[in-house]
Amino acid sequence: MLIRMVAAVAFVSTLAAPALAQWAPERPLRVVLPFVAASSYDSIMRMLAEPLGLALKQQVVVDNRAGASGIIGADIVAKAAPDGHTLALLGDNHLIFPAIGKQTPYDLFNDFAPIMRVAKLDNVVVSHFSVPARTLKELIALFKANPGKYKFGSGGTAGTTHLAGERFALMAGVNILHVPYKGGGTAVTGMLGNEVNMMIANMVVIKPHVQSGRLRAYAVAANKRSDHLPGVPSTAEAGLPGLEVPQFYALFAPARTPSRVLNRLEMALKQILTSPAFRTRVETQGADVVDSNPKELAIFLQQQLAGYRKTAQAAGIKAD
Repeated sequence: MLIRMVAAVAFVSTLAAPALAQWAPERPLRVVLPFVAASSYDSIMRMLAEPLGLALKQQVVVDNRAGASGIIGADIVAKAAPDGHTLALLGDNHLIFPAIGKQTPYDLFNDFAPIMRVAKLDNVVVSHFSVPARTLKELIALFKANPGKYKFGSGGTAGTTHLAGERFALMAGVNILHVPYKGGGTAVTGMLGNEVNMMIANMVVIKPHVQSGRLRAYAVAANKRSDHLPGVPSTAEAGLPGLEVPQFYALFAPARTPSRVLNRLEMALKQILTSPAFRTRVETQGADVVDSNPKELAIFLQQQLAGYRKTAQAAGIKAD
């Protein structure tokens, strides 16, 4: 599976520049978002749509097709004509489905052509301020000394925050109880009310609460610190290296989209993503631009899938 995907994107990268310039969209591009308006996916894609349209000399239309936790919108693109005029912005949900054995009408690795990971959103290990631990090592020691006493919240069973919390428990060797909520924001509200003790939540949601002192941040779940909370160490620094759970945002086309089309899209996106002005716009949302390529995206997807699958199996998380 990985070999096929990497081989395809490697072939694309060998094409000569004159061939890349041959393709131009004949009509407006449609980017399907499998999530609701005003979500982080929606915000990032709408920031990207205008400059992408200018680069391709065609309008880029953002089409929100929420439903079934992202399956409906993804399936629309998987079955679309592979001509470059229909794309999808997908994320972690679409990797979690195969990790937990959920049946979908498409296959992420066979029905899509990876274009580029355009942004990421760091997650942060946080707790209610009443938890008597000041560092990540102290937090782990506290949980180990009190198995089953403490609880972590998530935005729902088998979601990104649930798997992030279970991965933390697995890697730290602790027994903490999972409490699912109906959404990440609701889970953070529960933590603010001391219904749950800790959570691994995204930067956008928890940053203001950390800065106000209502929540304590122990580490950014990444291999380096975040400029959004520069005083908070990475998990690698704080004593739990390998706990890296960034949310990702990546553009895909339908499988069998011609390589010259994929290359033209990649060129346009790279031009935008390396722009300081665009990077600043994304950073104001609490996210970070990722300047990658199709081969790197293919490898990233397989690595993330392996991590999600290992966590799901260890925690006994299965599709309904």
